[in-house]
Amino acid sequence: MEVEGRDFLGTPPMKTVRFGSSVVETLEKLRQGDGSDYELLRHQLANPDIKDAQIISWLQEFRSCMTQLTKDHEQLIYTVLRLPWVGRSQEVVDEFMAFLGNLVSAQTVYLCACLKMVVSHFTPKRVTVCEGGVDISDSEDEEENLPRSFDQCHQALQIIIRYVPSTSRFLMPILQERFPFIQKSSRTLECYVHNLLRLTVYIPSIRRDVLELIIGKLLKLDVSASRADIEEAEDNEAQKQPEEGLFDMDEDMSADQPPRTNTMAHPVAEKLDSLMAVLMAYIRDICHVDGSFHAERTKELYRDLLSVFDKLILPTHASCHVQYTLFYLCSFKLALAEAFLDHVWKILQNPAQPAVLRQAAAGYLGSFLARAKFVPVLTVRACLDLLLTWIHRYIDSQDNSGKQVCCDISLHGPFYAACQAVFYTLVFRHRAMLEANMKKGLEYLQGLNLERVVMCQLNPLKVCLPAVTSMFAAITRKYQVVFCYTIIERNNRQVLPVVRSSAGGDGVSTNTNPLDSFFPFDPYLLKRSGQVIEPLYQQWDDLAETDLLPAKTAQQGLKEEEDDFLSGETPHGEGMLGMTPNSYGSNICSPSSVGSPPMAQNRAFKF
Repeated sequence: MEVEGRDFLGTPPMKTVRFGSSVVETLEKLRQGDGSDYELLRHQLANPDIKDAQIISWLQEFRSCMTQLTKDHEQLIYTVLRLPWVGRSQEVVDEFMAFLGNLVSAQTVYLCACLKMVVSHFTPKRVTVCEGGVDISDSEDEEENLPRSFDQCHQALQIIIRYVPSTSRFLMPILQERFPFIQKSSRTLECYVHNLLRLTVYIPSIRRDVLELIIGKLLKLDVSASRADIEEAEDNEAQKQPEEGLFDMDEDMSADQPPRTNTMAHPVAEKLDSLMAVLMAYIRDICHVDGSFHAERTKELYRDLLSVFDKLILPTHASCHVQYTLFYLCSFKLALAEAFLDHVWKILQNPAQPAVLRQAAAGYLGSFLARAKFVPVLTVRACLDLLLTWIHRYIDSQDNSGKQVCCDISLHGPFYAACQAVFYTLVFRHRAMLEANMKKGLEYLQGLNLERVVMCQLNPLKVCLPAVTSMFAAITRKYQVVFCYTIIERNNRQVLPVVRSSAGGDGVSTNTNPLDSFFPFDPYLLKRSGQVIEPLYQQWDDLAETDLLPAKTAQQGLKEEEDDFLSGETPHGEGMLGMTPNSYGSNICSPSSVGSPPMAQNRAFKF
């Protein structure tokens, strides 16, 4: 037994008792077949009440015999790595980091174990006590120390990287494996995502993979909390709140309570909101240095996010919020917005892409043009020029094919999606086009030759969303650009057959497509993260447009109490524009392989 007379700080003497031999002697006895002191050492290291002075003493001994700590001693090393060093005195932290550096440089076999240990501290450790049969989480003190604890974790990782430059190759699988379950608390998920993003600052080589990991998890949350479910939860919560002024006498009593206005009623939406807020703050901080926009850093982040967009966001149907990461980033510079528009445009008009992705790209193109306040009219017109040129070329290809043209959604899906993008964009942006110069604006709209589009045999008005069709018809009638109501009424009297097999045959059925068309930048519902989106976003102003619609159409297409004319529009009827599920990886039929006109003839967006 060894007794230390005073502790290393020179403060009042602290008796620390150790049983057994020193670390060197213990390892030698184990080599000779005597494991009693070895097990005793492991037991003392695992003591939950171990003191700072004891930890430092052990770590110094381990550092003196690092070369002897081989793979045969992994259980002992694992015990050392579980020492409670985070949040301890600075002397303990410094000694433990020195131990980590020595360990990974001398025994690289323990690199992954060290990484797993550090990553395990990326989430708060909840202290749960049981009172009266109820588990109560007591973590207020720990919350105050979290920033310091996280700082120490990142310092430890940087030390490991300094000794083992290839650390990043081993780190990413661990980050994926240790990502908390989605069922964990918002705070746990928020801390983990915060620390993952912080990693990318000093390990930029893994940023794309980290963003892919985080956005993949956010997408799972996003699609599991539908727009309708979130709105229903908010409505139910609002009905529970007392009417204003009903309990005014309690105002003073509740003055110190935090406001509930920024809390989402839907539990999944609440988690998503907190994580989106973290991700938005990260995007802002990466793109700005000391409050000034940093072009190079922004370009690099844009490329990484765009890669994740192509891989995860674009193919994901019915996500409501995650795609706003790119929307927010593009708001920093017009060149970014134009680069994104050019990117989705190229996907739309590329016959080598699966039809389902081309349709999704059209949805992003139209929705972005319609909703992004930071996109000027000149850019909107440039995009409409590209879209309409492609649409007219597509119609030409059908007219010249010598075959009977029918309204076949599975074959012409990208065409219909492009038409809907045009209609949707004009519904939102026509007023801006006409405000500057009414005469020139009308000449521009008439020059698009929209009449040919709506009257062609492919009949896009039959396929597009009814709300979009109704508003487009009302606006174009008001300005006498094109008259759609005769076609709409005829379509309403007909049943649209949809050929689902592109391989030929007689199989004809109505469209029961589960992947209905959607606009990815529909109104943002999350409250906290939505605060950065609100000033950038074009809301629907239906007050100025309701008089455009005939009474019958207005009743069908609008909900007066909603703030968006597409609210509640979930198309399930026959002939609705949808994304063909069997088009993944399928060969594109020849009529849909018509490409766009050469980009050199149009305005190409470059970044």
